[in-house]
Amino acid sequence: MYYPVSSLPPALRRGGPITGDNMPTAKQLADIGYKTFSTSMMLLTVYGGYLCSARVYHYFQRRSSQRQAAEEQKTSGVP
Repeated sequence: MYYPVSSLPPALRRGGPITGDNMPTAKQLADIGYKTFSTSMMLLTVYGGYLCSARVYHYFQRRSSQRQAAEEQKTSGVP
């Protein structure tokens, strides 16, 4: 049975089945798609930045430990 949206109490107006009054317009669908796509690209960019910074951090850590090992080898080899 169909009840017009305006005849329902305010608490029930949103959660019912999709009727002609509740159908999103093409512009709303395009806006939702754009926001979803933009959000996913933003998250990918943030994640890519995290991966890049983690790689740089490990590179410098490894470089520092290699320098330290080379310095220890130099000092231990000298009588």
